[in-house]
Amino acid sequence: MKITASAISLNVPDPQASAKFLIDHLGFVEKMSADGFVSLERPDAGMNVAYLRTGLASFKPKSQAGSAGEGLLVVFVVDDIDAEYARLQGEGVPIVTPIETEEWNERYFQMRDPNGIIVQLVQWV
Repeated sequence: MKITASAISLNVPDPQASAKFLIDHLGFVEKMSADGFVSLERPDAGMNVAYLRTGLASFKPKSQAGSAGEGLLVVFVVDDIDAEYARLQGEGVPIVTPIETEEWNERYFQMRDPNGIIVQLVQWV
């Protein structure tokens, strides 16, 4: 098997709002969209991010059609966590966990997108 691309797909009430968050604050670009669907890419992210509107009739399996959120983190590793923290604070992004350094040398902070998805930026120090 050869994997040629990776993506995470998240069910949210408002796909456009979450997409705008990643576009405006993390530099993603829209790859494709349709009613209730947006796919974003960023060549250096290692994966695409797709948002599906909660309750789409076409979603399968139906048992997983609920909204993403609880217990889910979307994580991106960055080169300069302090610069990103300052930049995103300056942009008014809702920071839910201020910058911290864990004992295993993970320096990170977390923000919340308009649908409640937690996006975490990490730098290994």
